[in-house]
Amino acid sequence: MELSDIPIVDNHANNLLKPEANAKYPFAAGFTDGRSPEIIDGHAKQSLSYRRSLRDIAALLECEAEESAILAKRKELGWQQLTEICFRAAKLDALLLDDQFLADQILPLEWHQKFVPVRRLLRVEAMAESLLPHAKNFETFREMFRAEIDPPPPEVVAFKTIAAYRTGLDIELVSAEEAELNFNAIKKTIGDKPARLHDKTLIDFAVTTALFAAAKHGIPVQFHTGFGDPDLDLRLANPLHLRPLIEEHRFRKAQFVLLHASYPYTREAGYLASVYPNVYLDFGVAVPHLSVAGMRCVLGELLELTPTTKVMYSSGARVIPELYYLGAKWGRKILGQVLEGAVEDGDLSAREADDVAIAILWGNARELYELDFL
Repeated sequence: MELSDIPIVDNHANNLLKPEANAKYPFAAGFTDGRSPEIIDGHAKQSLSYRRSLRDIAALLECEAEESAILAKRKELGWQQLTEICFRAAKLDALLLDDQFLADQILPLEWHQKFVPVRRLLRVEAMAESLLPHAKNFETFREMFRAEIDPPPPEVVAFKTIAAYRTGLDIELVSAEEAELNFNAIKKTIGDKPARLHDKTLIDFAVTTALFAAAKHGIPVQFHTGFGDPDLDLRLANPLHLRPLIEEHRFRKAQFVLLHASYPYTREAGYLASVYPNVYLDFGVAVPHLSVAGMRCVLGELLELTPTTKVMYSSGARVIPELYYLGAKWGRKILGQVLEGAVEDGDLSAREADDVAIAILWGNARELYELDFL
């Protein structure tokens, strides 16, 4: 199936780095979650996805398929023109951005809006961290936090949590009394200084408070699930840990979005989306960072059981413009291959496959996030 003319709503990505910040990072750092120089400067460059991506980028930029040639072409173009080329080739209709990854090094939402309509994803943990130094007591902290998310700011279309990175997805409903005890202990340590929040009780309290606001206002909450950088304990990133929250009757009107195909827990994510009406998922990062066979397998596994109304495209892109393009290119290509197989198997008619492609790349996200401007 040829899907290149279907516009894309990128359901989850991160802001681009400022050019001066990008200059400090090796090019290969955008293609791995590893942090050690041995991975970034050595092994990551030998992955199947990296070798493939060099050829894809070179074809787009019209240069040799070598890292040195690509770097020279990028420098010649400049950051803004490079971004324009990548975004135009991706045919993005809208971009939903979490602007808290490397927050002090990224370009603002407004910069991205020069190329594509943008809406914001509000990261729960970052909001809590920003308030901690300014709250003298727990009651003040709780009221400040609620005021920031209830109602959500106008530009925010969803909340996002990275609890999987910090303390895992076995998130519990905790009492205000429990949260206050932990808040007081943290304040004794940090005082009025900024701090990275890694206390499970307070993270659970923040996430569930956001879920109450999401249920009240009927907006989605995105959950990082599955693989990521070494901060993450992969065992605790299995979306099955979220079942008690998904089944909590007070959160029925909150929409849970499981990011990154929950890889390698792909079938688990598909199961949850198939049986709970308020669970959705996307396949960003798995596409385009796996091998071609791996990408095809992941999307095929998601669609084994998941209703096609529950699946959305995202790039999961970050830091460099090329990843938005690569995600869109391979998202369309792999989806087309998987849907072709479904037609050959008799699961879908050709017309149904066309409708499913439009829904996954554009329509499902437009409806879930109420993107009425599209």
